[in-house]
Amino acid sequence: SGRTVFGIDHSQGALSVAREKFPEVSTEKAVLQEMNYEAAFDGAICMDALEMVPPEDWPRVLSNLQRALKSQSPLYFTVELTAESDIQQAFEEGQSLGLPVVYGEAQWALEGGYHWGEDSYYHYYPKAEQVKDWIQQAGFDLIEDAVGDEYHHFLVQKQ
Repeated sequence: SGRTVFGIDHSQGALSVAREKFPEVSTEKAVLQEMNYEAAFDGAICMDALEMVPPEDWPRVLSNLQRALKSQSPLYFTVELTAESDIQQAFEEGQSLGLPVVYGEAQWALEGGYHWGEDSYYHYYPKAEQVKDWIQQAGFDLIEDAVGDEYHHFLVQKQ
């Protein structure tokens, strides 16, 4: 179609797999919090990544994505969903351990279930209204949002 694809990921392993499958695609190892492009892209897709961004970094990440896009360009991104009872349980567990957690943060054991420890990974599950506020603050217009397939899907456009 004449489009050029460029991939960013914080995981060298994921980038290696991408390069193996699509050697013609340029990639860069970077975290969304440090992305520093200026009007470089006609559109962006951010899937299965924002759940690893803590709440205090969401405004910065969305601003970085907004700055990286050309005027009127779209951004599609997903926000992973999980059961409210799991979020509540993870929050209570973190609090009981004296951790400075905010509601929506969870650590998940590698083998499943919540778990605050070394053999775990981090997720943050923001409420849709909070995401919509951050979208607006970053200079995006919300075009569409929908829930399906265990994700909240957002399509926004740079103002």
